[in-house]
Amino acid sequence: MVPRGTAQQVQQRAQRLYSRQLEGKTTRSLVLEHAKIEGISEVTAWTDWRKVKEWNKEDWEKDRENLLPRLQAMRIRLFNKAVKKGQFQTAAQILDSLGKVIGESIETVHIQAPELSIKVEPKN
Repeated sequence: MVPRGTAQQVQQRAQRLYSRQLEGKTTRSLVLEHAKIEGISEVTAWTDWRKVKEWNKEDWEKDRENLLPRLQAMRIRLFNKAVKKGQFQTAAQILDSLGKVIGESIETVHIQAPELSIKVEPKN
């Protein structure tokens, strides 16, 4: 089925749907709302959504390699703010997250931690 309107109208309509996807609604809710707002059929709205999904995939492929450094910078800023505000549990969770990224595993932590053994002997 051919989307309703000229190629430019279809593009603009899909761009509006692309912008609205960050509202936190489910896909179905977004598509149904899109159909109503744009005055198009549900089938056409789903066609627009397929275009949005393509754009999301392209965005992910383009941003993927830059995402880790950005994520790490956000974690470090968050850590600094948490420590400054005395939110040490949050800071500890962020450090755990940073440790996982650099390859610190639970096994590594256990290997480096001393092992304590307590034995209770019966009283004679």
